[in-house]
Amino acid sequence: MRKSRYLLWAFWIFLLSAVGFSYYYMERVIPDRINIIRDQEEIIKFPLPLSATLQSESEEVVLGNGSNIPQEQITITRDQQFSLYGKSEGSYLLSLDLFGLIRFKEIQVEVVNAQYAIPCGAPIGIYLKSDGVMVIGTGEITDMDGTPTEPAAGILKSGDYIESINGETLETKEQLAEAVSRLDGEDAVLTIRRNEEIMNVTLQPVTSSDGTPKLGVWVRSDTQGIGTMTYLDLSGKFGALGHGISDSDTGEVVEISGGTLYDTEIVGIEKGSIGNPGVMSGVIYYGPGSLLGEIDTNSEVGIFGTAGDRFRQTMNMQPLEIGYRQEVKKGPALIRSGISGEIKDYQIEILKVDYSTSHQNKSLVIQVTDPELLALTGGIVQGMSGSPIIQDNKLIGAVTHVFIQDSTKGYGIFIENMLTH
Repeated sequence: MRKSRYLLWAFWIFLLSAVGFSYYYMERVIPDRINIIRDQEEIIKFPLPLSATLQSESEEVVLGNGSNIPQEQITITRDQQFSLYGKSEGSYLLSLDLFGLIRFKEIQVEVVNAQYAIPCGAPIGIYLKSDGVMVIGTGEITDMDGTPTEPAAGILKSGDYIESINGETLETKEQLAEAVSRLDGEDAVLTIRRNEEIMNVTLQPVTSSDGTPKLGVWVRSDTQGIGTMTYLDLSGKFGALGHGISDSDTGEVVEISGGTLYDTEIVGIEKGSIGNPGVMSGVIYYGPGSLLGEIDTNSEVGIFGTAGDRFRQTMNMQPLEIGYRQEVKKGPALIRSGISGEIKDYQIEILKVDYSTSHQNKSLVIQVTDPELLALTGGIVQGMSGSPIIQDNKLIGAVTHVFIQDSTKGYGIFIENMLTH
């Protein structure tokens, strides 16, 4: 009897594990969203472990299973291809039912016109100006009596943005320091933005041992660095990095009021090692003659804005058609990078594709296989984020992160996630 109970428990544990794994697997291989080109049949395959029924909820999106007869509903099994055809631009829904009975997922289908963009791969210097003065931490001040005190503790938090002090609008940390230095025994009323909520807080300045009033807060109002331009579309808009620029102290994506791109020159490359990602170092040339474009957005999926005429003229490469997530597959691909001083395409292998929307900038796992790039960088180094990924002569994504334990490998983002930022 005891042995039978153990076997029964083992059976149920195995069954639940199998169901859980199957659910997790299907979540990853079945996309939540599909983009298809209007008036163009798209051949798609979901690697399903089970049979499923697909149903179109609009006459504008037609399903097919190889019979050449348009259908509203089809049944598909493992590795079976099917077709999608969109008659009109717009957003539509497909429903997917397991065994034709259990509703598993609704898939959003976007019918769009074909899109084209230039995969750039050019290194860029980045300057961002925060939207307000960003708080990165609080600290102690030694007052005139030699007593340590921390006036901002419990009032300001890392990631807060100070918009004004006593009604005076702030744009830079220097303006904040100047305003605090003029306080003559009066409290500082700060208007701050915290998680999109606006509030007023009051701090009592402390006269430090050097005789000047201080609030005991560490702040930053700008940030800069080097990255890679991903694409330039036909209207002159650009996307870069494939991930947001985060503050090095708070880890939060910096909320910006604007920014600029500048010429940069790569002067050194430190190869990555186990536990220590490599980095490319360079010089950013600030000044009107080095301006490449204006940044208007810093988001989880990259930085975006408008390129200047000079940059557009230098990017005179052939535009490529945008490839959408359902077109991306495991196997050979290319990344484009100017890390050597010359923009070139290098061979990589796409090892894994996560078609879901749960990891916006970690949907691809890639590995550098090109001997020339491996000799130059050891794989992927910091600063290569944004390097465009090309497969089957389509722009399908961008490099976003390097694996700390293996610099030959890294993550990538679907290009459609950047285009719909």
